[in-house]
Amino acid sequence: MKKVVINKYIVADPDICHGKPTFKGTRIMVWQILDLLKSEASEKEIIEDFPSLKKAHIKAALDYASSLTREGYVVLNTQPQIPA
Repeated sequence: MKKVVINKYIVADPDICHGKPTFKGTRIMVWQILDLLKSEASEKEIIEDFPSLKKAHIKAALDYASSLTREGYVVLNTQPQIPA
């Protein structure tokens, strides 16, 4: 798999965090921020915990999560596949 640009703030790069979607230029995985939001962390708390992120990054994570069901596609199997 090659690097996939998901949106302005999110990429999936097989060389970073095993290809899981991360915020561009960081090793912060999108799922981490979504889990914080799920546990009712505020944007302010998230930005305090991850100072390299801005509100736009959080919005991009929510947009990406929303698109997974709206658009009907998901970035899966980002690990190199070994033939059976």
